[in-house]
This record gives sequence, structure tokens and C-alpha cells, in this order.
Amino acid sequence: MKVVISGFYGLGNTGDEAILEAIVDNLRNEIDDVDITVFSLSPEQTAKEHNVKTVYRGWRHENKEKVKELRQADVLISGGGGLLQDTYPTKFLFGPLPYYLLIAFLAKLCGAKVMFFSQGIGPVTSTWGKILMKVFANRADFVTVRDQYSKDYLHKLGVTRPETVVTADIVFAFQKKEDDACMKSLSLRGDEKLVAVSVRPWFEHDDYYEKLADALDELITIEGITPVFVPMEGHHDVDASKRVMKLMNKAEACHLLAGDFTPNQYLNFIGECEMTIGLRLHSLIFSALTAVPHIGISYDKKVESLLKRSGMWDYSFRLEEFDAEKLKANAREVLARRQELSETVAVNAASMRRDALENIELLKKKFM
Repeated sequence: MKVVISGFYGLGNTGDEAILEAIVDNLRNEIDDVDITVFSLSPEQTAKEHNVKTVYRGWRHENKEKVKELRQADVLISGGGGLLQDTYPTKFLFGPLPYYLLIAFLAKLCGAKVMFFSQGIGPVTSTWGKILMKVFANRADFVTVRDQYSKDYLHKLGVTRPETVVTADIVFAFQKKEDDACMKSLSLRGDEKLVAVSVRPWFEHDDYYEKLADALDELITIEGITPVFVPMEGHHDVDASKRVMKLMNKAEACHLLAGDFTPNQYLNFIGECEMTIGLRLHSLIFSALTAVPHIGISYDKKVESLLKRSGMWDYSFRLEEFDAEKLKANAREVLARRQELSETVAVNAASMRRDALENIELLKKKFM
């Protein structure tokens, strides 16, 4: 079986690279002699990291190669992750939404089947974006989405022709390999109460940096935690982490991981922490995978959906409702009830892992 995978790959985003690794590993586990090609912005790096064939993902060059691969493909996997959205400006041929839909349309023209795979849908708010979704997304052969909200959103957008099944983020099927590179990079005594902190730039609510800094200062003083910032998207998250630390009185008690570790290395590190406080969706998924209780700061419905499924929504916040005093209280409660909450998270994560593996089973059922 020949598979082409299209997504946000080769751009240094830990969550998306974890998605790709989970897809590739599970395809190889479940399908004999599967032939995989990935459309990537860094094709040489992606080929080396995943042992796959690659083609440059952009339109500037290697378009003949894209067509060649799609003509030979049995199925295009579009996803996973939040590809179908117009948070970034969407014009006729520019922006993520038209890109991924046009790749899917090209695959159909080339005779390949199309599966939107383990996707989180939206937001799609522009008139042009809604037209693109209704015209092109309805041409997909099959769709799996990572939460019920995404399925409902698709139907609201008028995407009703392809069968749509709710599963879970494919990263819940990630195959963890032991690797302590992150831990070795830090100067630690060994008895610290580590708390993973994942932040990202978010300009609409940039007051959250100061609130988070205040909460971490108090938790260091009262609970004796050691915050470790985990940058999930390179220099963007490194800069956001430094911004929080600059606002802290006890920044010397914090650590900042480098922004170039692999998804598997970040996953292993988070698994060693007492708790996670995070904005990035996949920092929270990594926490759930390793049964680490987590407090999410939700900037998007996809984060809120995950927190409800993991069992940690009662301790979490929408970004616009973020309250430093409530975070302090919730964090103290999570730390006090860590073992109990860890068991709850583990049970919920096991359920989501089964749902995530269903993505592969459904692909086999529909296209083999």
C-alpha cells in the first residue's frame, strides 16, 4: 500500500512532529510493506528522522514530484492536527486552509483516495474559508476527527458528504522510547519537585504572562516546585518562556529546556514531572500519555476538548478567564491529590489511545 502524508511537517513544531511519528510508526506496525511519502518543508531532515521518502511541501518547487507521488498513491492522509482552520489570513491560494484543501483536491485529480485523518477542525470564520471547506472538503472519501466538537463544526460548515468518525488525536498512539536527554541537559540535584510549564505567544491575551509569573513565584515559595519550561515550537516558545521568567521574582529557581529536543525526548521529560501547566495542546497530551496531572490554559476549543476527555478540565481555564489566584489554588490541590489524579488521567488516556489506534484500523478498512 502506498500512502502520502500531508501536514504541518518540517517546520519545527513538536506537536506536529509527534503526529507524524505516531502515524508513521503505527502504519508500519499495522500494514505490511507500506510505502510512505511525506510532504515536508524540510524534506531532507524529515527523511532522515522518519526513514521515509519526502517531497518539498510548498508550491515553489517539486510540483511534478508531488503529482508523481499522488498518482502512485492509494491514499492521501491529510493530517492530523489542526490543519483546516483560517486563524492565519486566508486568501485565494495562500494560508493553511487553501493549501491543505488544494493538496487533497490534487490527490483526487491524480486518482488517489483522500482521508482527513485525526483532525481538529476550525476555526473557519472567513467567507472565503467557508466556501473552500464546502467545495473541497466534501470531496474527501473519509474523515476522522479527534473530538465531537470538530465533527459538529464540520457539519455546521456544510461538510456532510464524507463519512465522519470521532476518534482521538493520533499522538495518543505515540510509541514512547526511553530517552533521558532532556533530564541530562539540566543541572538538577535529583530531589526537585518538577513542574513542566508550556507557554506560547498569544498576543490577544498577553496579560497571561504576568499572571502566570505571579502564580509560579508563589508556588515556588509555598510548594517548593521547580518549574521547567518546555518549548514545543522552537524559538517562539523559548522567547515566550523567557518573557514569563523575566516577570518573575524567583526566576533563578526555574529551568528552560532547549527548543530542539525531539517529541519523544520531551515526552520522556514530562513523564518525570509532578504536574504540567500548559497552553500547548501536545504538552497536555504528553502529560496525559504519561499519567501526569495537568492544568491547561485553553486558547482554543481543541485544548478544552482534550482537557475534558483527560479529566482535568475542572482544574483548568479558558485563556480569557485565566486567574492567577485560582491557578495557585488549583495547582496546590493537584499536587496534594497527585496520585489520585494520575490514576484518573491514566484511565482516560488509555481510552483515548484505543480511539487513536482506531484511526489506523479505519484507514485499513476503508482503503485496503
